Amino acid sequence: MFSLQGKVGLVVGIANEHSIAYGCAKAFKAQGASLAVTYLNGKAEPFVRPLAEGLGADIIMPLDVQNPDEERALFDELTATWGKLDFVLHSIAFCPKDDLHGRVVDASRDGFLTAMDVSCHSFLRMIRAAEPLMPGGGTCMTVTFYGSEKVVDNYNIMGPVKAALEATVRYAAAELGPKGVSVHALSPGPLATRAASGIDHFDKMLAEAAAEAPTHQLATIDDVGAYAAFLASREASNVTGGIHYIDGGYNIVG
Repeated sequence: MFSLQGKVGLVVGIANEHSIAYGCAKAFKAQGASLAVTYLNGKAEPFVRPLAEGLGADIIMPLDVQNPDEERALFDELTATWGKLDFVLHSIAFCPKDDLHGRVVDASRDGFLTAMDVSCHSFLRMIRAAEPLMPGGGTCMTVTFYGSEKVVDNYNIMGPVKAALEATVRYAAAELGPKGVSVHALSPGPLATRAASGIDHFDKMLAEAAAEAPTHQLATIDDVGAYAAFLASREASNVTGGIHYIDGGYNIVG
């Protein structure tokens, strides 16, 4: 029904084969897209590079979004290699452990600012850098969670951070819509990813989500990938600004 043949896209956030970003990258590749894949640092590279090579990625580069030089180098390489960009997937979030596990009202200034910078503002920076490479339109996607709307036990400071990310999606979509650039947030329910494992009592959250969801199933990274691939396609060009739930209906009962 749709194809990404001839399209090129950037995937940020693969940590291992269980990552949401990897599920999306597999779907993009299956529909014909060419990919650029980033890894956080030298420690992460041995886990990410084999996956990126398996996807036939044209570009494999480091990207710590708190390092402006790496951000510039990445987009310079995208420009030199492709001269355009059709889609971006931003699937990263971080909060210092003490702030993540503590009460929201006790969050430190530095912890809160770090969480906002890595999890939210970095998406704005990617959109801004990608915009000149999308003269004919494109798609920018990020990943959020239901804890942005409702209080979810142990999600703590990431709830306000994801709420800010979702507002960012709406405003960016409004600003870039006239240029044909769509902006989306993918909202899977709890998934057993490396990032999520840092949340206290996460196994309990997984079990409760599966029990409460109308389908009684958790989403998989492949479910998220299939939806993301559609949003990156020409057929979804008139869809923008949404928070897209891929969670077995968990959001309607949680």
